[in-house]
Amino acid sequence: QVRLVESGGGSVEVGGSLRLSCAASGVTYSRYCMGWFRQAPGKDREGVAMIDTIGGFTRYIASVKGRFTISQDSAKSTLYLQMDTLKAEDTAMYYCAAVNGYCYTLAVRDFRYWGQGTQVTVSS
Repeated sequence: QVRLVESGGGSVEVGGSLRLSCAASGVTYSRYCMGWFRQAPGKDREGVAMIDTIGGFTRYIASVKGRFTISQDSAKSTLYLQMDTLKAEDTAMYYCAAVNGYCYTLAVRDFRYWGQGTQVTVSS
């Protein structure tokens, strides 16, 4: 069973930066698609970015492209999300997720394993 544990959330001012981490354990397959999702109060959970753990393919939603960077450290089984130039609308609970195999879509329904989330609050 894959277990995902997020960390690195917190409060920051508009224009600031945060780096989220996701430690993965119980990884048994050779290939995963891993992603970051977020959910703001009263809104649906949405995909933010994803990465193929073998090929390194990445995808971002338009609203974070150029500001967020998803990366991985395979040796540490850790996924990262570097968030720069943060905006108030980035405020949300951020979740790490994974699914066996290739990356296809950045959709909640396509990811099987989920962490508990870490809160990011951006204030002006």
